[in-house]
Amino acid sequence: MIIKTIPAGIYDANCYLVIDEGSKECGVIDPGGDSQRIETIIKSLDVKVKYIILTHGHVDHVGGVVDLSKTFNVPFFISKIDEEYMEKDYEVFGSLPKASGYLKEGDTLSLGDKEIKVIETPGHTKGGLCFLIEDKVFTGDTLFQGSIGRTDFVGGNMGEIINSIKEKLLILGDDVEVYPGHGSMSNILYEKRRNPFLA
Repeated sequence: MIIKTIPAGIYDANCYLVIDEGSKECGVIDPGGDSQRIETIIKSLDVKVKYIILTHGHVDHVGGVVDLSKTFNVPFFISKIDEEYMEKDYEVFGSLPKASGYLKEGDTLSLGDKEIKVIETPGHTKGGLCFLIEDKVFTGDTLFQGSIGRTDFVGGNMGEIINSIKEKLLILGDDVEVYPGHGSMSNILYEKRRNPFLA
């Protein structure tokens, strides 16, 4: 599996291209902006985009969805809960057409011979999701290296985000790599030992 990280948009949100080497299928996670640059990178890799999946609906994580979905003629998926927040036009949430489908706890998506497991992690937003692929978890703005996502936006809740991390992410295994929505990657053991919010 190949992972390409592209900081995108005005807040440098991490867009991830996850590529199955055998099939050349590519899943795009959180294209937050700079859609033309992401498109150019995708085309240079000679891969087949299968879908776009979103960890949450904040504007800095969804800004490139519409353009890329049209360009590559692929569906995009988000939680139903966050779509409902987006429809209420809260400032921090982006604006998207109706999603192609909705993701919830326990759902799986295929990417070549790989399986992406959907984990519900409310706290940063009510409909926050993480995506587990083998020993790698894409955490959006739930868990960062040495930090956690903000909970002061509408739909955020400190108790919920801590519970989500401790009950859903820390149990995945110490060697699991963490690919956050902003900043550098980490792993579960580091966050257990060093993240001050999880003490």
